[in-house]
Amino acid sequence: MVMLNHLFDNNRAWADTMTARDPQFFQRLVAQQTPQYLWIGCADSRVPANEIIGLLPGEVFVHRNMANAVIHTDLNCLSVLQYAVEVLKVQHIIVCGHYGCGGIRAALDTRELGLIDNWLRHLKDVYQLHSAALDALPTESERLDRFCELNMIEQVNHVCQTTIVQGAWRRGQSLAVHGWIYGVADGLLHDLKLTAASADPLSALYRMAVSETVNR
Repeated sequence: MVMLNHLFDNNRAWADTMTARDPQFFQRLVAQQTPQYLWIGCADSRVPANEIIGLLPGEVFVHRNMANAVIHTDLNCLSVLQYAVEVLKVQHIIVCGHYGCGGIRAALDTRELGLIDNWLRHLKDVYQLHSAALDALPTESERLDRFCELNMIEQVNHVCQTTIVQGAWRRGQSLAVHGWIYGVADGLLHDLKLTAASADPLSALYRMAVSETVNR
């Protein structure tokens, strides 16, 4: 049997470091989590939510899946979203894609990959929605990057259209939804200028974000 003892060693070293830095850190975590942020991101191992935004455990609630997709029949994602909004009362939802996304790349491929094809179908629908702009780009690299950006915009729109977020806005709850993208090559986040804090300007914000992205 292969044991992962080195990971337990890493864990003990990390816990010791956190305790040395802040002796009450874990006691506060046990008492309650009070994050202001929900992060909806990709499952890619190169995009660790807490680390790239410099936040500690307990400061960001996280949901990750292939290509940071928000699908209205995905009860896993919707359950996380509802808990974050209605119980934790987060003030910000960050939908973050990343360049070089394997899920986005797979959605561009015509090969059959197995079970994941059912998930990729949603991403292929996003591609079809923007196929004219994407197909006009001269290189595969440019299409991939632009597809990553447009997918992120679509997923922000999906978050804003959920009954959970719409209900929070109707109640007057302070809640903003942000669309970001992360560069694995340089470790930097990029704001794609799509932030919605109420239902009223949503359509206009969406159209503007799409227009600025495809015409850049």
